[in-house]
Amino acid sequence: MQQTRDFLSSQGLPATESGEAPTSTKRFPDGAQYRVEIPSVEGPEVLRGVFEQARTHDVTIHRISQGSGGMLLTGDELAEMAELAGHAEVSLFARPVAAWDTGSMATISGSVAAQARGTEQLVHVLEDVRRTAEAGLRSVLITDLGVLAVAARMRAAGELPSDLRFKASVQMGLANPASIRIAEDLGADTYNVPTDLSIPQIASIRAATSLPLDVYVESPDDLGGFVRHYEIAEIVRVAAPVYLKFGLRNAPNIYPSGLHLTPTATLLGRERVRRARIGLDMLDRHAPDAKTSQLPTADLAVPQPVRH
Repeated sequence: MQQTRDFLSSQGLPATESGEAPTSTKRFPDGAQYRVEIPSVEGPEVLRGVFEQARTHDVTIHRISQGSGGMLLTGDELAEMAELAGHAEVSLFARPVAAWDTGSMATISGSVAAQARGTEQLVHVLEDVRRTAEAGLRSVLITDLGVLAVAARMRAAGELPSDLRFKASVQMGLANPASIRIAEDLGADTYNVPTDLSIPQIASIRAATSLPLDVYVESPDDLGGFVRHYEIAEIVRVAAPVYLKFGLRNAPNIYPSGLHLTPTATLLGRERVRRARIGLDMLDRHAPDAKTSQLPTADLAVPQPVRH
């Protein structure tokens, strides 16, 4: 195996995963090691509830993300999300993808569910990105490498705003240093690693990329249902710059969301913030010198509300 390890080293990739994961010296532009993300914030009412709970628990939220897609928000709701965001980044899922298509294979294989199928769905996903950006949002969640590659070219060509950020979703599924570097080369601005990677595996990815990594501290049941609060200090140590992402175990799947689920989605959002407070208290206990970003922060993809 040594020849293969030597070749990986020649490509600037880690050749081994050591038991003692190295401390990351990489940082966000402001020098911070970690930021906080609250996922599944499905609309303006949920966003209001999340921010209210954040004030109650003194949690600084740097990014909120959403899973139903910009396509399931009205134009007014998109505008309201942009207005409500304040200094936080708002990242909306780019849909539709295979899981919402007419084919059956996506219901059998999760790896297929996140992919864009055929030319028409590629067009639909890119149109969703365009519509979201036109509403003033500056971050989108992407699951498909082809969508990422074309969207990045559109950004470079001026078809999309130059400050639009591409957040690679956990559903993209890339899980090793070489593959995640491909996503970086194609235009990803941040990468959500699979929820079940060990600390050494996360460290090996960090060695190969400078992208911020998004790491679920607690993941939904359909993404493993892991609760990793006691690992937060180690995650920050080896993965910086890292977004600590507080999902929620033992919670219903609310995608696609809507008025029929808003009360549930709001309560789930509030509980994610409470879980974040618990996790951050553990981080303060075990790594009191860990540095976070203060808001406002220049490099966050904060919405640019469109004034009419």
